[in-house]
This record gives sequence, C-alpha cells and structure tokens, in this order.
Amino acid sequence: MPPHPDTRETLIRRLPQADDVEAWDAFVEIYEPLLFRLARSKGFQQADAEDFVQEVLTAVAKAVGRWVETEDRGTFRAWLFRIAQNLAINFMTRPKHQRLGSGDSQIAGLLAQHPDPHGESTQLFSLEYRRELFRWAAEQVRLKVSERQWRLFWMTSIDNQPIAQVAAEFGLSVGSVYIARSRITKRIRETIQTLEEQAR
Repeated sequence: MPPHPDTRETLIRRLPQADDVEAWDAFVEIYEPLLFRLARSKGFQQADAEDFVQEVLTAVAKAVGRWVETEDRGTFRAWLFRIAQNLAINFMTRPKHQRLGSGDSQIAGLLAQHPDPHGESTQLFSLEYRRELFRWAAEQVRLKVSERQWRLFWMTSIDNQPIAQVAAEFGLSVGSVYIARSRITKRIRETIQTLEEQAR
C-alpha cells in the first residue's frame, strides 16, 4: 500500500501519463473500492461490478488529460462521479457483455451528460466517498499510533462500547480513554481534511 494515496491536483495532473504507475496505484487505492460499492448498490453482480470499475478507470485514463486542461472543470470528484453515473446507465442499458467502445466520441458523449446533483445516486456516491476517505484515513492513523490507543478508539467510537467499560477493561481512567479517543478522532479528521483540501 502506498504510504499516501494522494488525490490532490499534483497527483491528478500525473494521471495522463499512463506509465506513472505510482500515481495510478494511489488513485486506484482510493477510488476502486468506491466505484465497486457504487456498482453493487445499483444491483450489479460481482463480475459486472468489476467490469464496470474497469470501464470507469479506462474512461478516466482516456479523458483525464482533457479534464486537467479545462479551466472551468469543477472538482475532480464531481467529474469522476459524472463518468461513473453515465457509465452505470450505459452499462445497464446495453446488451449484456457488450463492452463500451474505445472511441473518444463515446466517452465525450458520456462526459457531456450531467447527473442530478441532488439525486439519490449523487448522494450515494458522496456517502461512499466519505466512507472510503474515513477507511483510508483511519488506516493511515492506525499505522502511526499504538495498538492500545487504536483499540481504545475503535472500541468506543466504532463498536460503541461504553467508555467506562473499556476503561475498566484496560485498567485506565475514563478520562484517559476520552483523551485517547479524542486524539485519534482529531488525527483522522485532520488527515481527511488535508486530503480534501489538496484535491480541490
């Protein structure tokens, strides 16, 4: 796993270089699980969801150079969602196992369509994006703290165990558990905030 899957603009500007394996690995680490869950939420079977993800990544590879060069392009995440949404519709309406052609005109047509920014799919994509960011940020923070601190955070914040119970289990004061949880929560928030600020 790369130490810092980086979606800031400097990384996105590297994506048009197909041989930049590090940039693509970082991009795929964050967005592949997100795209896969989006496909599954639309009812795609496992194999179809995997095919869909590959088609989205292929479309991004072909079109990201144009996105980088466009001045009024909007956010990368919105652009990626538009591609994913349009490809999902295309995927569901074309005959089974017929792959999207590789011509740029088909991709340009998909990019010209705009999903409803307040629609259910847009909200789902946004929610899945937030979840993926949390997973990634939590993993980054987990690697930098002690196992004990991590367990205190996880048991009280994610597993929702009572703080007093966790404190007793670890032989700590309730205040110590609150402090450990608060510090890790803050680090996760800061990690997410940094990544999002850099991706604008």
